[in-house]
Amino acid sequence: MPAPPPPADLKLTGLIGTLRCCQLFSGLSPEDLGVIAGFATRQQLAKDDYLFHEGEVSHGCYLVQSGAINVHRVSAAGKEQVIHVFRSGESFAEGSLASPAGYPANARAVEPSTVLIIPKGPLLELIGRRPDLAMRMLGSMSAHLRVLVSMLDDLQLKDVETRLLNWLVKHRLTAASGSIRLPGTKRVLAAELGTSSETLSRTLGRLRDQRLITVTGSVISVHDLPALQAMLRRNLGET
Repeated sequence: MPAPPPPADLKLTGLIGTLRCCQLFSGLSPEDLGVIAGFATRQQLAKDDYLFHEGEVSHGCYLVQSGAINVHRVSAAGKEQVIHVFRSGESFAEGSLASPAGYPANARAVEPSTVLIIPKGPLLELIGRRPDLAMRMLGSMSAHLRVLVSMLDDLQLKDVETRLLNWLVKHRLTAASGSIRLPGTKRVLAAELGTSSETLSRTLGRLRDQRLITVTGSVISVHDLPALQAMLRRNLGET
């Protein structure tokens, strides 16, 4: 019977698996993934721990292995504006790799989380030796940027109800059934929609009272998708 692999090999295999599931690295060969996994490190974060603050010197980019990371900026008036809540398999802060400036925003865990840190120096050195690797990563980053721009567009919708309707319609259209399972807590969804947990609960309550949805734990069941779509169009002034 063969001996089990040593812990170091199991750890490396786990890191490679995490990298492979990330859009940024999905097009890379097993050998390239192995090299990156060799210099990547894990960091555990408790809820509300900061990963970095706006203006801090960039150490690299990050990949969420578990949990959720709220990337946000704070206005001069002290209001927090959420850019995006990144979850398992998503990467962020890639733009800092090519910039001498510090991080352009803050990153805080909204639940216990584990992230992979891809250090700037070794990754840029690898890209410098491998132009083909740089092109593959650039393609992945371009697709990733389009997703983020779409998410930022959603945040420009005029009120919480409209943003929630937009979120429900999008996720219902891609759900296998009439139910949408929240990828995190309601607090995380509230942050993603740029509102408070209390306001989100009230807005969900109004839709529930109209018998358009029901909420059971972390599952939202949509009962009348056409009605939600019609409400969204009205709120956007399209009807």
